[in-house]
Amino acid sequence: MSDPAAPFAPAPLRYEEVITLLRSRWQASYDLQLVQRRGRLYLQVMWAYLEQQSFPLDAAGYEARLRELVEVLNNLQVAEQVRGWLSTTKDRPRLGKAMSLALEPAADGRSSEFLL
Repeated sequence: MSDPAAPFAPAPLRYEEVITLLRSRWQASYDLQLVQRRGRLYLQVMWAYLEQQSFPLDAAGYEARLRELVEVLNNLQVAEQVRGWLSTTKDRPRLGKAMSLALEPAADGRSSEFLL
């Protein structure tokens, strides 16, 4: 039997959800990257996108990379942060300027796997 006092566990992100958010917000499948700077993790929405002729990945490569990133974000327990930010940010990706979300991973120590 589950404990009613246990904290709510947010639904994990899914590839389909992220791609739908990107396409509905900005009409493009933007590249997402996880970046570490000064001991912090950031999710960045880059200015390059799958539909660009010069984008370095094909559709299968893009999907594989995004699925891997979604798995990492779920392991960091930042699904709600990412979901909320992608749904509400007023910013938009621009050439040469990535959008950044400072992630606040769960305090279970797993984020240290990503920080050098």
